[in-house]
Amino acid sequence: MKLTLIALLLSATTASAFPVTVKSCNRDVTFDTAPAHAVSNDVNLTEMMLVLGLRDHMVGYTGISGWKTLDAEMRDGVAELPELSAKYPTKEVLAGADADFFFAGWNYGMKVGGEVTPETLEPLGIKTYELTESCIFVGAKAKSSIQDMYDDILNLGLIFGVEDKAKTLIDGYKAKLAEITKGVDTAKPLRVFVYDSGEDTPFTAGKYAMPTALIEAAGGVNIMEDLDKSWTTVAWEPVVERNPQVIVIVNYGDVTADQKIAFMKGTPAFAGIDAVKNDRFVVLEYVEATPGPRNIKAVEKLVAGFAAK
Repeated sequence: MKLTLIALLLSATTASAFPVTVKSCNRDVTFDTAPAHAVSNDVNLTEMMLVLGLRDHMVGYTGISGWKTLDAEMRDGVAELPELSAKYPTKEVLAGADADFFFAGWNYGMKVGGEVTPETLEPLGIKTYELTESCIFVGAKAKSSIQDMYDDILNLGLIFGVEDKAKTLIDGYKAKLAEITKGVDTAKPLRVFVYDSGEDTPFTAGKYAMPTALIEAAGGVNIMEDLDKSWTTVAWEPVVERNPQVIVIVNYGDVTADQKIAFMKGTPAFAGIDAVKNDRFVVLEYVEATPGPRNIKAVEKLVAGFAAK
């Protein structure tokens, strides 16, 4: 009888948390109950769901194997879930999975004016929460910050009724970040370039992409942070002119980090760049460089890389 009463009280407490309304880019989205058939797109967004213990609320994920591989930690996390689409899903794929929630972002599973958007999914009974980093594609936002990731985890906690767990995770991340960055000298920040991909023209991180915040936390400055863009393509000339002291390599896809480093070291036009001359490269995995739980580990890597001579 006592156990039954406790169970009823817990149930009532959980039920009373709803409805909840969260801010998703420029929209307010209200949830009357926690989603039961959620789909996440991309490896970093999927990991946000997993650290909150939401696998039982999920029917699958999308947008990973078409570009990336799963490490052992991620493979274990999604072992019982199907990948519904190797790249961006269609409306039919999401509807076919009986999805009631899509955690994605602009250029993280959705494109502005594309087939899959919050507006096109709403008539199918699928509510969408948008990755905060990606909100620059649909409206104004502040420069990227680690708080963007914290906000996403907290909002997911509200949406799925696990707010306390979300807050505990965030408190832990903040404490670890403070420990990692204690003593970091920000008086003379190192000039840093983020090299994601591309040889003719590099794909890099601008003002609104997460690496700008990670680099700043570690005591550096993204030489492309004056670009009012998130992830974007630039010419090589300004990279050479701005002469980065450290180059951050984002590791994923068919071209490995070692191959990207070899390309930069083997190209005569880059021979005068301080980072190339001094062999100062820091490799971040895609899941570390994009918003998600591994951002704290990314800062730790950057702090160590920036300190190395």
